[in-house]
Amino acid sequence: MIATAQPSHVFQSSELSRHSTRVFAAAEEQPVEVTRRDGEDLVLMSKREASARSTLLQLAATLIGVATDTRGTLADRMSQALPWMFALNPADRAACAEELLDAARASFSTGQSHLATAAMNSWMETATAVAAGLGNAPVEWLDAGIPVERP
Repeated sequence: MIATAQPSHVFQSSELSRHSTRVFAAAEEQPVEVTRRDGEDLVLMSKREASARSTLLQLAATLIGVATDTRGTLADRMSQALPWMFALNPADRAACAEELLDAARASFSTGQSHLATAAMNSWMETATAVAAGLGNAPVEWLDAGIPVERP
């Protein structure tokens, strides 16, 4: 079952003109429905929300393309669609592909685009850091037995 992100707040168009501050405040939190007697109902949402939905739809298009291709593993197909994944080692590519797919499914089924976006951004930043050579240097831990003066 796919959840449709229906607006939970409904306002009449007359409320938009009389109490625009309240309607706009609600729309900043989540999409709101504006009902009209003389035309089709409208949905009012923030630009941030619209961008998040657009990003989610782009991810959906990418995943559908990956899912319909039968050549290679999921990680191979995802890497072709998202070239930044090539900065990851093969095991991380496989983990990334699975996590992105799981997060996207959760986003699509709950209407919460931030789940997929957060997973995508996290993996992309990891790949960027690996490509920049970060993470290859040995970590130097401070000795926990050294006493420190109290300030």
